[in-house]
Amino acid sequence: MPTRREVIKVSMIAAAAGVVESFALPLSVRAQPGQAPAATGPFTLPALAYAVDALEPHIDAQTMTIHHDRHHAAYVTNLNGAVAGKADLAGKSIEQLLSNLDALPSDIRTVVRNNGGGHLNHTMFWTSMKKGGGGAPTTELGAAIDGAFTSFGAFKDAMTRSAMGVFGSGWAWLVLDAGKLAVVALPNQDSPVMQGKVPLLGLDVWEHAYYLKYQNRRRDYVDAWFNCIDWDAIAARYRSAARA
Repeated sequence: MPTRREVIKVSMIAAAAGVVESFALPLSVRAQPGQAPAATGPFTLPALAYAVDALEPHIDAQTMTIHHDRHHAAYVTNLNGAVAGKADLAGKSIEQLLSNLDALPSDIRTVVRNNGGGHLNHTMFWTSMKKGGGGAPTTELGAAIDGAFTSFGAFKDAMTRSAMGVFGSGWAWLVLDAGKLAVVALPNQDSPVMQGKVPLLGLDVWEHAYYLKYQNRRRDYVDAWFNCIDWDAIAARYRSAARA
């Protein structure tokens, strides 16, 4: 069971996302594989494909639970609320909404940008990691990274600099931009699709992604995260995007 101090800290982080929930249940019993809240709109919170402790010791179970069950769930709830009653938006994917924000009604544009971006970014984030991940990509993605950055080590350095260079909250991304691999940093929950880029791999550097375990040591979190990457999933995204 969480200590009183841990509960207070967790409550503060959850409150920062505008989420108010009971902590009556132990966090360890939440967000197990295959579980996700029922949909209350066109967008749903995806279930994790692994247990919340699967990425230990790099990403702890309590952070995974709060991150998925509270923060991501809040983005989905707010996004569904924004598009509710908008018949002209019915059936549009989140990628379609985010890639053409200027076409959205002005009263929901910012809400969709922030919460839709949070939903898309986190959906990709969960599926970019796995138990026993890490290492380096092989096949065509490995060759493409070597070609774009000169080596995998140079890519890691670029991704790390990008993540460490985010002031406040945001993401570091490996993207496909006009057929070429690049690393970019974006603020808040902005998605590369807003800029016409294809996101392949995103690193969440919002404090809620790491603060319970790493406190202000963002670099330690970034270094640990590389041990969680599911390069098979990233390679599949790259193949699909490169052939589109």
